[in-house]
Amino acid sequence: MRIRATVAAVTGALALSALAVPAAQADVHASGGDSNYRATVAKILGTGGKTAFITSPVAAAKPYPLNVTFSNFKVAKSINVGASGHVAIPVTYTLTHGIEVDIKASDFDSGPYLYRGDFAKPENVIFGEKPGTCTATSTTTANCKANLDIYPGEGDLTTTDAGTRWTAGGMAIAFNGQDPEGDTIDPSKIGIAQQGDLGTTTVRRLAKLTLNATPEPVKKGKTITVTGKLTRANWDGANYTGYGNQAVKLQFRKNGTNTYTTVKTIRTAANGDLKTTVKATVDGFFRYVSSTTVTTSDAYAAPDFIDVK
Repeated sequence: MRIRATVAAVTGALALSALAVPAAQADVHASGGDSNYRATVAKILGTGGKTAFITSPVAAAKPYPLNVTFSNFKVAKSINVGASGHVAIPVTYTLTHGIEVDIKASDFDSGPYLYRGDFAKPENVIFGEKPGTCTATSTTTANCKANLDIYPGEGDLTTTDAGTRWTAGGMAIAFNGQDPEGDTIDPSKIGIAQQGDLGTTTVRRLAKLTLNATPEPVKKGKTITVTGKLTRANWDGANYTGYGNQAVKLQFRKNGTNTYTTVKTIRTAANGDLKTTVKATVDGFFRYVSSTTVTTSDAYAAPDFIDVK
């Protein structure tokens, strides 16, 4: 299970300590990163309160506030996620830091995240599997880029996450020689910066549409039956399920032209099925089109050619 599955509030900051991935279970994914990075971030961000992942020789030790802020955060306004695979969301941001902060240090990390709900006690969090890469633009500023990585088939999202407001945040950690996997880590020597309310986005369930027009070929004036199905990603089951009672447009494009026109609008059955009939007139392509809803992306069926004799 990934670290963003459960989060907890610790000293007013985002603490991702509850379900950190143990090193033995860390795996390399399509991003090229691995879950060790996110587990380490979870571990460190949880040091301000009760956590089973930090054993410190310093009683009640807490990380110190790192002199880092974030601005110019840019992420897609809408993110469509299927039922499986890997979705990488590019993010850019500006990092501003004190002269005493060495962002080029090998053990300095920064990166973006998205959280749903309150900053101090979010309901879910999306991280990347690699820290951001930054290019200094002055002695105290840098332009940075990173990815947010989503694996819906591994429990990163649930259907309750769809269509809700996700808020952007940024975090930076200066380890200063401390080994987060070590037995003698001193949290008081680690610097942490976190900042929320850097922007917003929406995460939607990816929709799919199919279409089949029959018979093929067909005589002019005869009836064409057009069937299909509208489905959408089910993040709770890592599959696609029917999307019922949705308006879907049947469109037609005459062979040799580039423009589709809407023939009629019908609604899906409870299981997402579609079925309607039209008269054959000329050669061309049929497709179904559904619109974006609060929770679900739009979808376009692959065109199906009808040869009219």
